[in-house]
Amino acid sequence: MQKNMSQQRKMIYTGLLVLMLLGAFSGISWAAPAMPIPQIQIGVGEAQGPAEVAQSLQLLIILTVLSLAPAILIMTTSFIRIVIVLSFTRTALGTNQMPPNQVMIGLALFLTFFTMAPTWAKVNDTALQPFLKGEIAQEAAFNQAMAPIRDFMFKQTRTKDLQLFIKASKIKRPANKDEIPTQVVIPAFIISELKTAFQIGFMIFIPFLIIDMIVASTLMSMGMMMLPPSLISLPFKILLFVMVDGWHLVVRSLITSFV
Repeated sequence: MQKNMSQQRKMIYTGLLVLMLLGAFSGISWAAPAMPIPQIQIGVGEAQGPAEVAQSLQLLIILTVLSLAPAILIMTTSFIRIVIVLSFTRTALGTNQMPPNQVMIGLALFLTFFTMAPTWAKVNDTALQPFLKGEIAQEAAFNQAMAPIRDFMFKQTRTKDLQLFIKASKIKRPANKDEIPTQVVIPAFIISELKTAFQIGFMIFIPFLIIDMIVASTLMSMGMMMLPPSLISLPFKILLFVMVDGWHLVVRSLITSFV
C-alpha cells in the first residue's frame, strides 16, 4: 500500500511539474512580440511633377523592351544563322543531345554578342547616350538607333529577298535603301539568314556523310547487316571532328561570314 501511495504521489508531482512548465512556456510565447509581416502595395496615382512622369515612362519602356527582347534578338541580329549552324553541326555529328541545348544556346548568344558588338556600340554612341543626356528626343533616338541595325541587316540581306517583300507590300519603288521601311527589311533579312545558315550546314554535313557511306558499304560487304552503321561511324566522326579542330573551324566560319 505504501508503495502504491508513493507511486501515486510521484505521478501527481510529475503532472504538476509538467503543467507548471507548460504554463511558463505559454506565458513566454504570449509575451514574445509578434513578427511583423511586410505589406507590398502597387497602385496607380497622380504624378506630382514632370520628373515622376519621365521615370514612369522610362520604366514602361524598359519593361516593354525586356518583354520584346527575345524577338528583337532573334529577328534583327546574327543569332538566327549562328544557332542554326550549331544545330546542324550537332546533328551531323550524330551525338543527339551532346553538347546540351543550354550549351548550344549559350554559345550562340555569346557569339551573337561578339558579332553584334560594333553595331551595338554605334547604337550606344549615336542614340542611347545622347538620349540619356537629354540631347535628343525619343523619336530621334529611335531613328538613330535603328540606323546601324538597318545597315547590318542590309549587308546580310539578298537583293532578291528585298525585292520579294517590296513587291508584296505594294509600296512605291524606293530610290535608295533609306526609303525601304523597316518592316520590309526584317523579314527579308530573316529568310536571307535562313538560306545562308542552311548553305553552311550543308557544307558541314558533307564530310560526315562520306564517313557514314564508307562505314555502311564496309559493313554491307562484310555481311554485318544487323549492325547499325551509325553506331560504328559515330566514333570516327567524333575523331575527325576533333582532329581538324571542328569547333574552331565552325566558329571561325560563322564570324567571318558577317565581316
